[in-house]
Amino acid sequence: MPTNRNTFSFLARLPRRAASRAVHRGWSWAQRAGAVTAEHPGRLRFGAIGPGTRLAFPQGTVFGEPWIELGAHCVIGEQVTLTAGMMPDLDLGADTVLTLGDGVVLGRGSHVIADTTVTIGSDTYCGPYVYITSTNHSYDDPREPVGKQWPRMEPVSIGPGCWIGTGAVILPGARLGRNVVVAAGAVVRGEVPDHAVVAGAPARVVRSWDAEKGWQPPLRTPAPVPIPEGVTPEQLLALGEADEARNTP
Repeated sequence: MPTNRNTFSFLARLPRRAASRAVHRGWSWAQRAGAVTAEHPGRLRFGAIGPGTRLAFPQGTVFGEPWIELGAHCVIGEQVTLTAGMMPDLDLGADTVLTLGDGVVLGRGSHVIADTTVTIGSDTYCGPYVYITSTNHSYDDPREPVGKQWPRMEPVSIGPGCWIGTGAVILPGARLGRNVVVAAGAVVRGEVPDHAVVAGAPARVVRSWDAEKGWQPPLRTPAPVPIPEGVTPEQLLALGEADEARNTP
């Protein structure tokens, strides 16, 4: 039989458990209801938003939506900032300022700041807390506070198929080619050729693809073995179970 103390402790926990369940259910409802899609844009009126694209709730700072175009099947994580222009309620003219191609992924807490043209190519994946900006401070007058000096702006272009690691920074004027990998924490400026891997601050090319020699320097890990044509999922499952049985003592 439980003691009185245990009984009262159990009863005291009941309201907290009920409150916890209610909070989690309410938050799940808010995430579903607050997500932004083409069918349910809420207060956001983007220049374009493709089918299957979803901005998770809660969103970060978003303004200048009429000059932002999002392709189809993009995944925008929680607390992602998307801005066009230096501040809200500006007339930026007839041209799109910020463009995301189809299938772009922006990880949680990322920022894309487009005071002038920023283009992210299709199927580019960004990890959490990536920072992409077309604007940087200037320091022409050493006597003036840096934050009060007029900033400099340069367009940013990121090619299709890139992979940008967690915490990377893409600075104004950066031009990344096709299928570029940016290491976590790298700071990228200038031009990066197709099929390159860059790392460091400032970033430099640490690996690149040569049509004749392949990857230079060579990859340290072997390439994955492709699944032969005609193999069914059931056969793959049976092979996995057979390997597990062989490795079980």
